[in-house]
Amino acid sequence: MIIAIKFPSLNNLCNFEAHFHLDGFINKQNCRIWSTESPKVKHQRKLNPSKCTVWSGITTYDIIGSFFSEDDDDNAVTVNGERYRTMLKDFVIHAIPNKPRMWFQQDGATCHTAKQTMKLLSQIFGNRIMSRGSAFGWPPRSPDLTSPDFFLRGYLKDSVYINNKRTIMQIKENIHEEIKALTPKSLTVVMKHAIDRSRFCEAARGRHLNDVIFRS
Repeated sequence: MIIAIKFPSLNNLCNFEAHFHLDGFINKQNCRIWSTESPKVKHQRKLNPSKCTVWSGITTYDIIGSFFSEDDDDNAVTVNGERYRTMLKDFVIHAIPNKPRMWFQQDGATCHTAKQTMKLLSQIFGNRIMSRGSAFGWPPRSPDLTSPDFFLRGYLKDSVYINNKRTIMQIKENIHEEIKALTPKSLTVVMKHAIDRSRFCEAARGRHLNDVIFRS
């Protein structure tokens, strides 16, 4: 398959969601193993682990967030369409400067691409949406091309657990501190790498990116 990828500008807001487990379990959901046979890899984890679910947005200049998806008792809950739209209306829209010039990028999760959600995003960003179901489509299963996947997710998962925190509140504090530590200079470099990766992918005519996936 041949794909053509372009970034309209460096002024993008890329959507990031992740679970942080108290027992230190790290979900390698974006790990890809290309092989002709099953690697027979097993992940073991508790049935109902203590965790927090966090949303952040990464831009060229700063990090929007973090927003924790929780119920009234501060327990982590799954992000569904209603909760996602509530977050956009009550949290994201008030945290984004210069909305008319900003593009919003998200993956193809059902809660992200539901009709009501896409309608709300259109009200906020107009046609500046990169997502399945938008005028500016984004190739599925392409974690090597998005800054939350090739940078932010791994950065936070590697750094948040360093101090061996023992409570959810301590993990949340670590997430806030690590996000604050990211400088605009670092984020600008990350976004430029995203454009470079897109150009590599286009030049490779949609095939695997070889060693480019290891650059960040």
